[in-house]
This record gives sequence, C-alpha cells and structure tokens, in this order.
Amino acid sequence: MVILNVMFAWLVQAAYLAGNPLSLSRQRARRARPHIVRYLSPELWLEVKTFIQGMPSETRREREHHARVRWLFTLLYLGGLRITEVGTNTMGRFFRRPDKNGKDRWWLEVMGKGGKERLVPATTEMMTELGAYRRTRGLPALPSPGEDTPLVLPVGQSRKPLTRAALHRIVKDVFSGAAEALRARGEDHAQRADRLEQASAHWLRHSAGSHMADQQVDLQLVRDNLGHGSLTTTSQYLHMDDDRRHRETDEKHRIDW
Repeated sequence: MVILNVMFAWLVQAAYLAGNPLSLSRQRARRARPHIVRYLSPELWLEVKTFIQGMPSETRREREHHARVRWLFTLLYLGGLRITEVGTNTMGRFFRRPDKNGKDRWWLEVMGKGGKERLVPATTEMMTELGAYRRTRGLPALPSPGEDTPLVLPVGQSRKPLTRAALHRIVKDVFSGAAEALRARGEDHAQRADRLEQASAHWLRHSAGSHMADQQVDLQLVRDNLGHGSLTTTSQYLHMDDDRRHRETDEKHRIDW
C-alpha cells in the first residue's frame, strides 16, 4: 500500500491524475492544500497597469523611474520571477537559441531558490520591454553574453543591483498608488483598493501562474516556467518540449501594455 500510494502521488505530481485515491484510506488526516488566494484578478491587474502607464515622466529622473517600474513589473509578471531572483540575476543571463525550425528564441536563465537554475521563456513582449528599458539607460537594446548589468538598475549612474527591500518598496509603492487612484473614484471601489494595498511582489508571481492557467497554458509548462518542479537529466535534451513551452507562453501569456 505504501508503494502504491507513492506511485499514485507521483502521478498526481506529474499532472497525470487529479487526485490520489489512496489518500482516502490513510490513517492520518491531512489538511487539504489551500487554493492560491494572493493574486490579482485580471480586472485588478488592469488597474495596476493603467496606474503605471500614467506615472509622471516630466523629468529625467521620473522617466528613468517610470521605465524601471514598467520593466520590473514585466519581469515579475511575464517571467514569474521571485523578487530575490530579480535582485540576484543579471542581463547577461539572457541568451538566444534556435528552435527546430531555425527561429531564434530568447530565454532567461534564472538562478533561483535553493541554487536551482531554470529557463524562463523570454517572450517577444519581454524582449521588447528589455530593449526599451536598456535604451532609457543608454545601453544597447540587447545584452551581451555574460554582461553583469543587474536586471533592474537604480535611478542615476549607479550600476549596483538593488536590494530585495528596495525592489519590494518599489512594488508596494505602485500598489499603494493604484489603490489610492481606485479610492478616488468613489466608495464602490474601496474593497478593491484595500485588496491592492495588501498585494506584494509575490502576488505577481501567483498572478502569472493563475493567468497562464486561465489562458489554458499546459500546467506542466506553467510549473516549469515558475520553477515549481525540478527537471530530470533527460529533459535537458527535450528541446522540442522547450520550444512548445516558449511558443505557448509567448502566444497566451501577455502583459499588453
């Protein structure tokens, strides 16, 4: 029974089965896994994007900050990155690799939680936003291999990576600003504004996963994009699966500024 239970559990983890029938016969009761609740609905996500697009950009400092915010939210949402991954990885980790049809596909190699590496599809939108952000900082549109430029830069001349706390503060300020904009539209929006004020950078990661699932991106591809599951040695050679993951993520997971 123990062996069969492990087998069924593996099939559930591999997304082959929705549930483990042997779990009903276990002696010890387990709590059901809670649903993810810390994420933004598409409607609230639209409010955040609208606020970002309306941020002031009169002075050079404001333009740099606006470009940085837009790029940071692109990374957190399209890439599903953790806030620590944004702070510890560099632009030199972007690279391109031809798919089976010879078309170049851009990827971002992320050193993530526990020192594990994963490949994040750098979609057409992400690369466009990267180029726009780099140009505001006087950099070429595309990074060079091994470039040590941080993924997100401080405003000004510094090239030092931002701390986790600094990145977190930027995100929280945006959520607070979007919440204030909602409240200014009347009491009917107060509850949604309160929810926005609770949001953090990790909510964007959960939002990315939820929205990809809503758009019917294969759940195993979502798992790989977010780095929830480890890849076996054999999967390093399954480039066709990687190509499909890139294509579906590119087509179905969009930020639509």
